[in-house]
Amino acid sequence: MRRLRQLAARTPAGRERYVDLLRALAIVMVVFGHWAIAAIGEDPTGRPTARSALPDLPWAYPLTWVAQVMPVFFLVGGYANAASLAARRAAGGDAVSWLLDRGARLLRPTTALLLVIAAGAGVASLAGVGATMVRTVGWFATIPLWFLAAYLVVVPLTPAMYALHRRFGLLVPLVLAALVAAGDLGRALGPAELALPNYVFGWLAVHQLGFAWRDARAEPPDDGPAGRRAGSARRGVRATRLPLSRRAGGTALLGGLAATVLLTVGPYPVSMLNVPGERLDNAAPPSLALLTLTTAQLGLILLLRDPAERWLRRPRPWQAVIAVNAVVLTVFLWHLTAAILLVGALAAAGWLPTPPVGSAAWLAWRVPWVLMLTVLLAALVAVFGPVEARTGPSGRARDRRRADGGGAPTRGRAPAARPAGGDGRAGGDGRAGGDGPAGGPRRWGGVRAALTAAGFAAVVYALVVNAETPRSAPEPLGVPAPSLVAYLAGAGVLRLLRSAWASRG
Repeated sequence: MRRLRQLAARTPAGRERYVDLLRALAIVMVVFGHWAIAAIGEDPTGRPTARSALPDLPWAYPLTWVAQVMPVFFLVGGYANAASLAARRAAGGDAVSWLLDRGARLLRPTTALLLVIAAGAGVASLAGVGATMVRTVGWFATIPLWFLAAYLVVVPLTPAMYALHRRFGLLVPLVLAALVAAGDLGRALGPAELALPNYVFGWLAVHQLGFAWRDARAEPPDDGPAGRRAGSARRGVRATRLPLSRRAGGTALLGGLAATVLLTVGPYPVSMLNVPGERLDNAAPPSLALLTLTTAQLGLILLLRDPAERWLRRPRPWQAVIAVNAVVLTVFLWHLTAAILLVGALAAAGWLPTPPVGSAAWLAWRVPWVLMLTVLLAALVAVFGPVEARTGPSGRARDRRRADGGGAPTRGRAPAARPAGGDGRAGGDGRAGGDGPAGGPRRWGGVRAALTAAGFAAVVYALVVNAETPRSAPEPLGVPAPSLVAYLAGAGVLRLLRSAWASRG
């Protein structure tokens, strides 16, 4: 608690604390939502099974408009990524070093999860548990990784997409939304694979809105007087700043809701979460209906922004937000593992209730079920949370470590740029004469960028392969061996690059 009080006390006055609250709230809602809709049963052999209860609860479909908060995470991710990238560049750093630091925060807790799953699965396989059963458990435990795969595609594109944002503003997410609509049309008229690019286009569109929010808060913008004059001259869809007024929030809320109602009355499902058997999934990949709902959610966020900021000025709420954000990815990654452990323990003791979905007994069981899962997840976070909490910036970014545990940088407070040669080398951003070995800075910078791209590509490939491998596949390690090898190779390359960069920073 003392540490939290110190961090809260050192928070800069201009920080957009609301962004941190939204990140924590989005993940917590995902966790409780997954737990609440879990339907636990038994197969003919008496083994526990799990599935989504949504197909049996059509009355709950409209509630998914509130429960679907992944767009909120991408929105605040866009804000935080744009702010931290701008701060890194203002301090003389480059996009690759920024990306290596960003990747470390995502991959260290993910690596811990995968290694524990693989080790546990290996022990179970040696003990005689069938490879299919091992894979089923591993498949459930790694469900959260589908989201991480999408985010690990979006993050490396941030430098290029932010450059597009600074030039074309809100026109960029509009174009991306049009591409999502084209993908929806493709999967309606042809094979579902025609909509696969929507995984990138849809989440990028939401991420871009985070850029616009960040630019509305940045004082002054980071691209100099000329850029400020150009930005102030842009209006409408080419504006780079998101209107933050209550009027803008109300317009977005009502307009987004109206569009979503029209789309769901038409060809799109009402549910914004996956419902097995539905003709279309609004979230995987993102659909146009999900984007219109995102617009409504953004409007609500803007309407609640001022009272939330005032509330977060109080010490205790802000300390709680700091505490959750320090381990927010750990909470997300381990919440289904907590469910697996609890189901296994209750089944072994003969105490596992399996009431029919939607019955009074099933609804009543939600309360003790969620409470027990909360306690178990807290224990898992106590063990594995330090892996995430210890992840910090590398190299020259260490002197810019933020007092509040990570997240969006503060309003208008970028670190001063380092003069050329101030760190013992000519230049400080990896350009001519900059951060490379003597005699070859440009070549090293190109190799470093290529290896970083390869590392991220290997990690994304690994997570996609795991997600696409059926849960009934015989996998004695719980995850496909090629997926595990590719992941460890990619994560290892990124860690080596980051360590080498830190040792030279």
